[in-house]
Amino acid sequence: MWWYFLFPILLNILFLIGGFYGIGIITSWVEDWFINLINIDSEPFLGLEFMNTIGFYLKKASSGFMWLFFKVTFFFVFATFGGYIIIICLSPIFAILSEKTEEILLGKTYPFNPDQMMRDIVRGILIALRNVFIETLYIILFFIIGFIPLVGQFAAIILFFISAYFYGFSFIDYALERQRFNIKKSVQFMRLNKGVAIANGSIFALVMFIPFCGVTLAGFVSIISVVAATISSQQIINNQLNEV
Repeated sequence: MWWYFLFPILLNILFLIGGFYGIGIITSWVEDWFINLINIDSEPFLGLEFMNTIGFYLKKASSGFMWLFFKVTFFFVFATFGGYIIIICLSPIFAILSEKTEEILLGKTYPFNPDQMMRDIVRGILIALRNVFIETLYIILFFIIGFIPLVGQFAAIILFFISAYFYGFSFIDYALERQRFNIKKSVQFMRLNKGVAIANGSIFALVMFIPFCGVTLAGFVSIISVVAATISSQQIINNQLNEV
């Protein structure tokens, strides 16, 4: 299934083009708004020429500043939430990939069902949004804890395992949905198998920490993570059935 790696390549191209042109458009819009704010369109009076000269230089300075500001903001958002942006954007691919993995693993065949596929995609997006919301609360909490001496030193380590858990949750849930697990039952499954979820999401989380190219590489890692999540979750479910 090597050809699934083509989708992260396409996604990275879209991120590059969208980020480059998006920042340019936003910068231009804010710049025009700012210049219109300081422009003086009234009757001539003493000092008008001076004010227009100041406005001209402010326009030149603000253009570079705003471009840098939005560039830094863009990278900050991707560094913080880039993993979930990738998961949401590739959710349709993950749903198909998980299904194909199970077909190869167990020999099951799943006839194409557009309604079921759409439910898988929507559920994957909802799970990702749920996880990013909860993880954001943890980030805020441990940011505050980070100011406490000694205890704060472990905040970053704890946050890494929290991120790994929620990433693993997102990857594993595609297989659980085919077992007709609702979201509540899926959450219970993850709580009982925290180690599996953390192990599955840890490589993805580690790659996200790589400066500059982490988001670019994470898309490729996510393909492997979904395959691994499908295999591990199927083994757990089979073991539970055998015990019964």
